[in-house]
Amino acid sequence: MLVLLPPSEGKAAPEAGAPVELAELSLPGLTGARRRVLGALVELCAGDGDRAAEVLGLSKGLRGEVDKNAGLLTAGARPAGEVYTGVLFDNLGLAKLDEAAYARAERSLLVFSGLWGAVRIGDRIPSYRCSMGVKLPPLGALGPYWRGELDAVLPEAADGLVLDLRSSAYAAAWKPAGAVAGRTVTVRVLQEREVDGVLKRSVVSHFNKATKGRLVRDLLAAGLEPTAPGELVDALEQLGHRVEVSARGTERKPWQLDVVVTDVH
Repeated sequence: MLVLLPPSEGKAAPEAGAPVELAELSLPGLTGARRRVLGALVELCAGDGDRAAEVLGLSKGLRGEVDKNAGLLTAGARPAGEVYTGVLFDNLGLAKLDEAAYARAERSLLVFSGLWGAVRIGDRIPSYRCSMGVKLPPLGALGPYWRGELDAVLPEAADGLVLDLRSSAYAAAWKPAGAVAGRTVTVRVLQEREVDGVLKRSVVSHFNKATKGRLVRDLLAAGLEPTAPGELVDALEQLGHRVEVSARGTERKPWQLDVVVTDVH
């Protein structure tokens, strides 16, 4: 099973450590593309700070991120699973997994990134700020930039069930196609609550990250590695999640599951 995750805007800054070695990152077919994005980002942030903040969409309170990006070539790097923070990763709780579950996480989790394209949680990276929606000179919009690069390497990595939990900006950077699409599952989180005596459902936004983090944590901790969409439904129900199939996939069309929750936290 391959689990596709979005990154977090917030990141822990490693206090020490050797700099990132691009050649040592997973998916080596992306090395050249990563080098170009990294070089362009460092050059941008080492120049006009105001322009860099504008390009990156940073508020005045986040101007320190520009200086951080300017030093990425020498900044300390740590495993991506330690660098990414935020709601999804807090609820995923990688640090609390036992050794076997963490090994499963290293094999199955793939975090998408505007800077790296996609990395596994064991890949050593520095803290950075560069979302997939950035138009980075001279490369242009990073979503389309990465699409062609990822199309060339990910189908080989996605040789089994694909659980796609990415947000829309990162989902646009690679869309499973052909046979891969047919074994891909997307997830929508719905809150069910009673309003004036009537049960109503609504899509949750912020808290959907927490639910998705818990889904993945539960699968990893239980040692469940489904190989097909139907097996995934059974596994999540076995773990106590309320799951409904809202769209059955075909050989070339992803499945869509609704995870229904009553409390959002």
